[in-house]
Amino acid sequence: MAFVLTTSAALFCCLCIALTKWNEPSKHVTKGRSLLPPGTMGWPFFGETAEFLKLGPDFMKKQRSRYGSVFKSHILGCPTVVSMDPDLNRYILMNESKGFVPGYPQSMLDILGRRNIAAVHGEDHRKMRGTLLAVVGPAMIRDRLLPKIDEFMRLHLRDWDRCVIDIQEKTKEMALLSSLKQIAGIDSWPGVEAFEDEFFKLVIGTLSLPVVLPGTNYHRGFRARKNIVGMLTALLKERRASMDVHQDMLGRLMSGQSNYRLTDEEIIDQIITILYSGYETVSTTSMMAVKYLHDHPRVLEELRDEHFAIRHRKNPEDPITWEDLKSMRFTRAVILETSRLATVVNGVLRKTIDDTKVNGYFVPKGWRIYVYTREMNYDADIYPDPLLFDPWRWLSRSRESQSQFFLFGGGTRHCPGMELGIAEISTFLHYFVTRYRWEEVGGNKLMKFPRVEAPNGYRIRVDVL
Repeated sequence: MAFVLTTSAALFCCLCIALTKWNEPSKHVTKGRSLLPPGTMGWPFFGETAEFLKLGPDFMKKQRSRYGSVFKSHILGCPTVVSMDPDLNRYILMNESKGFVPGYPQSMLDILGRRNIAAVHGEDHRKMRGTLLAVVGPAMIRDRLLPKIDEFMRLHLRDWDRCVIDIQEKTKEMALLSSLKQIAGIDSWPGVEAFEDEFFKLVIGTLSLPVVLPGTNYHRGFRARKNIVGMLTALLKERRASMDVHQDMLGRLMSGQSNYRLTDEEIIDQIITILYSGYETVSTTSMMAVKYLHDHPRVLEELRDEHFAIRHRKNPEDPITWEDLKSMRFTRAVILETSRLATVVNGVLRKTIDDTKVNGYFVPKGWRIYVYTREMNYDADIYPDPLLFDPWRWLSRSRESQSQFFLFGGGTRHCPGMELGIAEISTFLHYFVTRYRWEEVGGNKLMKFPRVEAPNGYRIRVDVL
């Protein structure tokens, strides 16, 4: 018994010493006598990930109140400097060439792929971005993608009347299947249900600690990636064997119709990233737009007026055209305001490629910098009455060009698929608000961190107008 007590006491002392060493600031003094930013590192390896994922914005606000707008932490397996300073955030986002490269956590790199556009930098990023813009840019949307989006949305929303539906599940399904149709022309595919199941595991795994143990989100997500890579590899082989010419995204990526010919690994990583990015933003923004429109009848009325004006110029079966899409000024405003108020994207991660100084603090090589832009969305100096859902604030397009506009990233990392995502959500809203009215069914609790979601679903009762 005495031996057990002595051993336990010794282990406890060792743990205390380890925690003290892990968190003590004195070990971070450099040759230039600069210190790391103030803050805490939590537990060895695990850091403060659990508190970060559980409390989210409240964790950030608590740390800022204690340490200021720049502080250190250890989240998602990475030593990290968190910046909540708008000026510093803009500097970091606009200066990748000064050593602030993409710094996504290990779980994201492993699951989304190391050759995806969000992970590479320098010349590789420039070439890859040009290739992707060729398949998701305005000309491609106008000529090839918008007709597919329109056809898909008509069918997807066809039989919702007199039903209670989970709009969260419907928009998730919509975002994934619409993307598959645009990428590879897939309407019906024997493996689509299996792909869906694996893809949902992949998404959950991207925000997890990289712990390779059966049953963890990371392990399930990593295995899901392997299965998805296998499915996509088979699709590439099938296309090459058929010798048919395909003018969808995948066909253009495979044909090398740009100055940069992608390898199969790069093609697969780009497909997974396009699916992931579209799924996360399009599904969540669509769901939250339904929520905000329900809660703000005046906004819904204005939106319906815009879309009925478009329908009155057309025959019942006429599709949405590029000119129609460009005329949806209030719809665009609703989408941007939904993205701002719901904060679909909380921030971005960068990594230092050398020892550097940030706001006078030392940041070691290889550390992440979390450019936390969420609080900018609620800054009254940028958005008067920031908690008010006010799409009219976006009717001046100049707001999108302001230096504080980071809803879709910034600098050379501005999301190349922004306009495609807006086109998808606009088309969804067009058919939804011109066909249906809806009311909420009780118990629709919403979480806004680390993802915007309704843990128990978001159910609405839908009836035809």
